[in-house]
Amino acid sequence: RSMIFGLFVVVASAMLLQIARAGGNYYPPVSDALVKEECGSCHLAFPPSMLPSTSWQRLMGGLKNHFGDDVGLDPVSVSRITAYLTAHAGDTGGARYAEKLLRGVSTVDPPLRITELPRWLKEHRKVKNREWQQQEVRSKANCPACHRDAERGYFDE
Repeated sequence: RSMIFGLFVVVASAMLLQIARAGGNYYPPVSDALVKEECGSCHLAFPPSMLPSTSWQRLMGGLKNHFGDDVGLDPVSVSRITAYLTAHAGDTGGARYAEKLLRGVSTVDPPLRITELPRWLKEHRKVKNREWQQQEVRSKANCPACHRDAERGYFDE
């Protein structure tokens, strides 16, 4: 009996996961250890499918002034991280998950910030400025402050 119940729980969990993913707010989280370590040391290691490859190339090419900070990575790490991010970007390997988020985004001159994407702006338009300024949030890029499963790739409300 307990084996049948266990099997039921596994099947039901898998079905719920598929339903959640079908909602369009799932982006596979970073799976590369170097990317997790280097990018995740200052902020959420954003899922690469949230931006097109040209955004990741521009971001990685400007690490001397990465939103005001010098990241200070060695060239081998930069190359490896860039390769991972571009291979899993929203217009390449991560395209399956990024269609809605990147709809209408130029691949020639894409934004450098996820928070500048038209879909992101639409989804967050009702968030008041005072909410962004709360101590536990402090930044529009602090996704885990509001999306408790952001590190696992889920960005539902």
